[in-house]
Amino acid sequence: MENSKIKGRTRAQESSSAIERLYISMRHLFSRGFYKPMGVSGDALRQALLLLRPEIYGSIAEEKVELNGLVYVIERLPNGIDECRFINLTSEEGYSNSHFTPIIPPKRKRNCFRIDKDQMNIEVTRGRSEIYDILTHLTFLFIESHKIADRVLINLETDTIREWKKLEENVLHNRKLSKDERDIMLAHVASILGRTFQETQKVHGTLSEKNNPDRFFQIIYWLGHIAIQERTTNLKRTITFSPVLRERIGHHIYGEIWANNIKKVLVESNLIHRPIHIISANLHSVMNSIYAPIVLANHIKNGDLIGLFELLSNDENDDLRKQVITYASENGLTYIKDTSGTIINVQVIDTDKIDLSKTIYSENVSEIAEEKPVLIVMDYAFGEQAFETMDELLKPYKENGGKLHLNVESISIMGKAGILEGGKGDIMIPSAHVFEGTADNYPFKNQLKVKMFKDCGLAVYSGAMITVLGTSLQNKDILKYFNGSTWKVTGLEMEGAHYQKAIQAASKIRGNISKKVKVMYAYYASDNPLETGSTLASGGLGTTGVKPTYVITQKILEQIFK
Repeated sequence: MENSKIKGRTRAQESSSAIERLYISMRHLFSRGFYKPMGVSGDALRQALLLLRPEIYGSIAEEKVELNGLVYVIERLPNGIDECRFINLTSEEGYSNSHFTPIIPPKRKRNCFRIDKDQMNIEVTRGRSEIYDILTHLTFLFIESHKIADRVLINLETDTIREWKKLEENVLHNRKLSKDERDIMLAHVASILGRTFQETQKVHGTLSEKNNPDRFFQIIYWLGHIAIQERTTNLKRTITFSPVLRERIGHHIYGEIWANNIKKVLVESNLIHRPIHIISANLHSVMNSIYAPIVLANHIKNGDLIGLFELLSNDENDDLRKQVITYASENGLTYIKDTSGTIINVQVIDTDKIDLSKTIYSENVSEIAEEKPVLIVMDYAFGEQAFETMDELLKPYKENGGKLHLNVESISIMGKAGILEGGKGDIMIPSAHVFEGTADNYPFKNQLKVKMFKDCGLAVYSGAMITVLGTSLQNKDILKYFNGSTWKVTGLEMEGAHYQKAIQAASKIRGNISKKVKVMYAYYASDNPLETGSTLASGGLGTTGVKPTYVITQKILEQIFK
């Protein structure tokens, strides 16, 4: 028993060291300005990732090609990146004003531009966390591509196996396949990947597009083709970082512009002196929680508000959502579309312009207009970007040589997180944030309590949350350590410690906001990385996320309106 404990601790320590080496390597490569991921310069990054074996990348350290991880990564990188040998990470440098058409990955909002057949530019405007995210995804992708090359090259020469030649013929001639021909090709690709026909068929369907049903075959071919070139001709892929990106990173350039745009709206609307409540969440739950019961009262059955919100979450009910948005925009909601590059859109809600008597928040609300809350709802930040945006938002607004301080009364953070006990859709109420890889920890008094959720019909857990350097880098060993040790960590996410760092600096050091500012944190579980088949790569929450999202939103709003 004791030996197994020692072995477990050792593996967790190895994983922790691997994460540290990954970040040291990525910072070094960023400072250097360029590197070749599958060359000598990328070796440390590859070896650290293979040692770590993150759950989200599944069988990365095995011979067979990892399919769930491949889908997860492909959905977060620009379409066509599998065909490119040169990948250039840039700042916002004016490409959106050119003839280049932006390519936006479906699961990660960022502008990307295909410069030519060999080069993809990816705009980075959300700080170091975004760079780490991109580099780890690319490293995984290229490792998998070399697995394909290993399986199709004969004796490591230029000759390839029969199945590969069939795939190459179909992709290069862009053939439209019949159902029977597609099944034949799936059988060939399954052999190439070392996976079953069923597994291959499932991923083919997931990556299929309306105008490109066989996109999966193209991705596998181009990944393998460029890996074969790297093996046989030494034409290595290269990742570069633009000089402007290297100069701007860490200087809050985008966050400052973003925050000033919000404060300008507050000043112009004469709201800056009102009680302000900041909420980091999605841009539908707060709006729907306040306005939908007013607009769509006839759709509420037996007082079931969650049923109404599930109705609004259905893709087929776009007309209902438009009704809520239209009414909200005429009754106190101002939408601020991001133009700074942070990719964080914002809603400012003036509750004085809402008939709260028609909502569940009518009690205890002051009748004096100057005392009614103003809500600033900001979309999710990404990793370290949370510190940049919150730090800038809490600073006073400079106008005509003077300073206008925001009257911030509460800051609420609602988000998705990985849970270490429980399952998808459960709720976590943190008591502290522990920053992975450092000695930094941020205990705080959370205004949200477990007892507030006792009748919600969901499992609720309390404990510390670990703010990780990247959700794609976690493995079971290190998570088991955090969960089972005296840290008693209940979940993991990417922004909590960064938000709390900004809040504490603004209230306790800089004096930008009151020391009495209330904080509310709650998360709902998007996955359980300790359970096989329950990682982020296994798929989204679907309708499972609707109830916890709105339950948390309701509890936050109840506290604000009190």
